[in-house]
Amino acid sequence: MSEAHTSSETVDADLRGAAPPTGPHTFVRCDLTGADLRGADLYESVFTDCRLDGARLDGAVLDGARFCGGSAADASFAGASCCETRFERLDLANTRWKGALLTDAAFSGCRMTGAALTGLRGIGYAFESCNLMLARCQGIDLRGRALHGLRADEADLTGADLRGTVWTESRLRGATLVSVRLDGADLRGADLGEPTLEEALHLRGAVITPAQAGTILAALGITVTD
Repeated sequence: MSEAHTSSETVDADLRGAAPPTGPHTFVRCDLTGADLRGADLYESVFTDCRLDGARLDGAVLDGARFCGGSAADASFAGASCCETRFERLDLANTRWKGALLTDAAFSGCRMTGAALTGLRGIGYAFESCNLMLARCQGIDLRGRALHGLRADEADLTGADLRGTVWTESRLRGATLVSVRLDGADLRGADLGEPTLEEALHLRGAVITPAQAGTILAALGITVTD
């Protein structure tokens, strides 16, 4: 693999066993598969179309960093500092985020199926047009956020704080909503599927459409007529 390297940019490099540069740095189409980046200082770094599958970023400093394109499937971000970090069109399937600090972090267009988003720290993090199917989001705090294009089918949202959220063009089919807080949440733009009576009870406090209410009642064998 060819490699071009400057003091602030590395392009088309195989960095799987190399020590990463510290401080702000730009990586373009680099291979960091399985790289050990635990505790690395990568604040304000830019990763464009890079491979970080299985990489260890536990405790890394990623404040102000930007990840655009590429893949980091199965990577671990446990305890990482990701304040104002941007993740755009990145494959984050089965990633682990326990204890990560995500203040004002933004995820856009990311594949996050099966991701473990538990024990998160910080406020103001947001997800837009992301696939969170089967993700483990117990206790996640999304209060007051606008959630557009979010696919959370079969995600575990147990104990999540979703008060005041507004869902548009989104899906919550089969999501686990035990002990979720939905006061003032607007779910009119979310596909709720056909929840059982027990599942429907967890929607207490949310706003839904008459059509959604009719679907819930129909699943219970109740027909609503004028």
